[in-house]
Amino acid sequence: MGYGYFREIIIAIGNDIPKQIHEIKDFLLTARRKDARSVKIKKDKDVVKFKVRCSKYLYTLCVFDKEKADKLKQSLPPGLSVQDV
Repeated sequence: MGYGYFREIIIAIGNDIPKQIHEIKDFLLTARRKDARSVKIKKDKDVVKFKVRCSKYLYTLCVFDKEKADKLKQSLPPGLSVQDV
């Protein structure tokens, strides 16, 4: 085990870091990408989290308004699998 072994582990871990999106428009553009596979919607007491899985990253958008969250759910691309968690 030399230096190269640990460097490969760090690079592999660094590729799966989730990214947060702050704008609804940016989230919709990300959800429409070709490499977007699925969306998970997690509802908590104060926040609704939308998580879109792409090939490299998991992108998360936090919405604090329930009405905006409902509109966003209806605006998701029809071909994308949506799971309510």
